[in-house]
Amino acid sequence: MAGPITELSEEERIFRDTVREFARARIHPRVAEMERERCQPPDLMVELFELGLMGIEIPESYGGAGASFFMSILAIEEVARVDPALAIPVDVQNTLVANLLLRWGNADQKQRFLTRLAADTVGSYALSEASSGSDAFALETRAERSGDGWRLSGRKLWISNAAEAGIFIVFANANPAAGYRGITAFLVERGMRGFRVGKKEAKLGVRASSTCELLLDGVEVPEANVLGDVGQGYKLAIETLNEGRIGIGAQMLGLAEGALAGAVAYAAEREAFGRKIAEFQALQHLLAECATDVETMRLHVYNAARMREAGLDLARAGAMAKLVASRAAESVASRCVDVYGGIGVTEECRAEKYLRDAKVAQIYEGTTFMQLNTIARSVLREGA
Repeated sequence: MAGPITELSEEERIFRDTVREFARARIHPRVAEMERERCQPPDLMVELFELGLMGIEIPESYGGAGASFFMSILAIEEVARVDPALAIPVDVQNTLVANLLLRWGNADQKQRFLTRLAADTVGSYALSEASSGSDAFALETRAERSGDGWRLSGRKLWISNAAEAGIFIVFANANPAAGYRGITAFLVERGMRGFRVGKKEAKLGVRASSTCELLLDGVEVPEANVLGDVGQGYKLAIETLNEGRIGIGAQMLGLAEGALAGAVAYAAEREAFGRKIAEFQALQHLLAECATDVETMRLHVYNAARMREAGLDLARAGAMAKLVASRAAESVASRCVDVYGGIGVTEECRAEKYLRDAKVAQIYEGTTFMQLNTIARSVLREGA
C-alpha cells in the first residue's frame, strides 16, 4: 500500500535535513546583507555548487548529484524557508536550464554545458519580452541564418539569474511567418559578440535575485548551440514551464513555512495583557488557518512533483500547484505580519520581507490568470 504523498524516503529526509541545516547555518546570517546589497554573494553561490544544489538531477558522469526531480523541489523549499530570493537560482538552474538540457540536449551539448552547470556556472532561461510576457509566443527576438550558424537580434526582459549567469537558453523566432512554430531555443554564452546583460531591475521583493534585460545585437551562435530542432522551441518551453511551475510552488511553500515558523516562535514569547499572545484564541485560530494553508500547498506541490517522476502529464497539476501555492503564500505571509503587530511592518522583522517576496510568484512563469486558463481547459476537456 502506497504511503502519504508527503511521506519522504530515508534518502529524501537525509537530503532535506542537510539542505535545511546549510540554509540555517550559512544562508540565514546573510539574508539582511543580501537584501540590503540586492545581490547574491559569490562565495555563497560557490557553496551552493559545492553542496551539489546547482546540479541535482545532472548525472554524476557530468559532475552532478545524479538525484531526483523531487529532491530539487525539496532543495528549493528548504532554501526558500530562509530566503526565497536565493531559492530562485536553485530553482531556475534545476527545473528549467538543466532540465531542458537533460531532455533535449544532444551528447555534445550535455558534455559541454551540463558539466559547467554542475561545477560553477549559473544558467538562465530567457523567454520573456516586453510584448510577450503571458503571451510568451508573441516574442519578437529573431534568429536568422548566418553562414554555418545563426545571428540573434532582439531584447529580453525580466530574466532571472541574468547578472550571474554564464549560460543562457534564449528563445528566438527563426521563421516568423510560421508563428510559434518558428520559435527555436539557442544556447548563448556570456561573452559572445553582440550579447550584453543590460539593466538590473529594482524590485518589490526577492531583491537579492537578479532580474535583468538581455540585449542581443546580431549575436553569432553556432549551429551546435541550437537546442532541440529548429522550430521546436515552443514545445521545449511549454513542457519545461510545466515543471518550472512546480519549482515556484516549492519556493512559495518554503516561504510560507519560514514565515509561519517565525510567527509561532514570536507568539510563544510575546506577552500582552499579562499573557503570552499564543494563549489568545483569536491568534490560535489565525495560526491554525496558516498551518492548514501550508499543508494544502505541500499536498499540491509534492503531488505534482511525484507525478513528474512517474512520467504523468503535468499541465494541470503544475498549474494548480503554482496557483494554490502563490495565493496561499501571500495570504500566510500577510497574516504572519499581523502576529507581530507594529514591528511586523519594519525591516528589522523578517515577516515583511516574506510578504514582499511572495507577490512575484503570482506573476512569473505564467500569471495567476494563465494558470486558471490552463486548469479550465483541462476541466472542460477531461471533466472535474
